[in-house]
Amino acid sequence: MDENAVVSAAWLADRLDEVRVVDVRDEWEYEGIGHVPGAVNVPFDEFRSGDSGDEGMLPGAGVWERLMREAGIAADDAIVAYDDTHGVFAARFLVTAELYGHRDLHLLDGDYSAWSRERETTTEPPEIEPTTYEVRDPERSPLVGYDEVLSAIDSDDAIVDTREPWEYEEAHVPGAVQLDWRELVDDETRGLKPREELAEILDAHGITPDRRIVLYCNTARRISHTYVVLRHLGYEDVAFYEGSLTEWEARGGPTEAGAENARDGADATGGP
Repeated sequence: MDENAVVSAAWLADRLDEVRVVDVRDEWEYEGIGHVPGAVNVPFDEFRSGDSGDEGMLPGAGVWERLMREAGIAADDAIVAYDDTHGVFAARFLVTAELYGHRDLHLLDGDYSAWSRERETTTEPPEIEPTTYEVRDPERSPLVGYDEVLSAIDSDDAIVDTREPWEYEEAHVPGAVQLDWRELVDDETRGLKPREELAEILDAHGITPDRRIVLYCNTARRISHTYVVLRHLGYEDVAFYEGSLTEWEARGGPTEAGAENARDGADATGGP
């Protein structure tokens, strides 16, 4: 993903015949409410692991290849993904695609509503010709594991907790700053806030392009949105801790409790 990772409805309208559009909502929404013309449906629950203890993780190369083949997506297709939840589920689809080697990836800014407010929708699914999709090694992988995050605690890296404040206050990785992923979204437009405002928010949290950014949440959904936004803004060194706090706590990783501003009085629990 690059600085064109987030695209407008107008951008998509100009290229509708040139890209593959993926709707990650539930099937009943795709069929009953309507979708972007030509969009294929790959529901969110189908492209993440549902195994006990592994919720939200990558689905496996075989599952991903099957989903892409059935959706008629080729490995070199440009993909634009959307949902109806500010893009957080669609972002997870795009990060998954990137990790399996897909390269031309975009998030629809403003989710489905950005398209449906002013443009034609349909309830008719497109005709799909299955492909022979095969995963590839990614050009670069943002994935980091437990040990790398542990090492980041005593470094200059910015560890970012993208969950809600109450979750952060209950327990977070020591030294992490709290940035609810929704702080980057405009509730009215359902898309990203203006670039200048995004820069101010991120700078206020110490999340600057000159630092390595390490993202986590609970099960890698919310960090997907923040990851796509940061890549769109030109951040080059963004790490994606897929195991997130679910794995972190299961492995006995150290945590702090309390609000960020009260970190001096926070209780530390657990161990490395």
